Amino acid sequence: MGDFLQLVKNENMKIYRRPRTWVMTGILIGLVLAISIMWLTFGGRDASMWDVAFIEASVLFLLVTIFTVVIAAGGVAEEFTSGTIKLLLIRPWSRSKILLSKYVAIMMFAILLAVLLFASTIFVNWVAFGINADPEVVPNTIPNGDSPVSYLMQYYALTLVSLVVTVTLAFMLSTVFRSGGLAIGMSLFLLLGVNSFILLIAMLDYKWIDYLLFIHLNLTQYLDGNPMREGMTLGFSLGVLGVYYILFIALTWYIFNKRDVAS
Repeated sequence: MGDFLQLVKNENMKIYRRPRTWVMTGILIGLVLAISIMWLTFGGRDASMWDVAFIEASVLFLLVTIFTVVIAAGGVAEEFTSGTIKLLLIRPWSRSKILLSKYVAIMMFAILLAVLLFASTIFVNWVAFGINADPEVVPNTIPNGDSPVSYLMQYYALTLVSLVVTVTLAFMLSTVFRSGGLAIGMSLFLLLGVNSFILLIAMLDYKWIDYLLFIHLNLTQYLDGNPMREGMTLGFSLGVLGVYYILFIALTWYIFNKRDVAS
């Protein structure tokens, strides 16, 4: 157990010693501040802090996903690109343990960014607008009369599930491709390119579309009761995502354990 924790620590050091990690973190916090300041400047202090916090979360969580995908897509591929994979595999650790330590470190980074976004939006907007529990000030973005705190927690919980599946996909691509740039590019294409057309794809009247990964990644569609496809439920989407998650994990471990790194 101690050896594995040391592996995770080493992988965390690889992530946090790179300038891009701190640049991403700075951009995330900077955008929270910028949006709140702009809202305060042009909209005044009459807005609900929950209104601003929710809008920031819905806009900036995409950045959390993109930043984590970049880290995940380079997790294994960059070891091949730099040639350090050979040095890593001659250590007295199994391939599975090495791969798991990378995966755990990347998931820790993803959760850290999500928590940082949540904490910064709440704190910054609490300072800027103050806490106002008056129902008349609760934003229209909170449907069904839900508590703003409850709704925001549900929103983050559902987006975290989607984040885990998306990052696992990027991690699998990092294992498949030896090039870090190719893995990152492919991951971002799938995340941004395919998602741009997913609403159009969802309109097609074919049963197999119900089982496409990207139809189910936006779990927040169930918060307002408007799923992309008629008859879809949260349980069904979670089941489909669970199958994809297991498939991604299985392929990642199989490919990494079977890959020849001698050449």
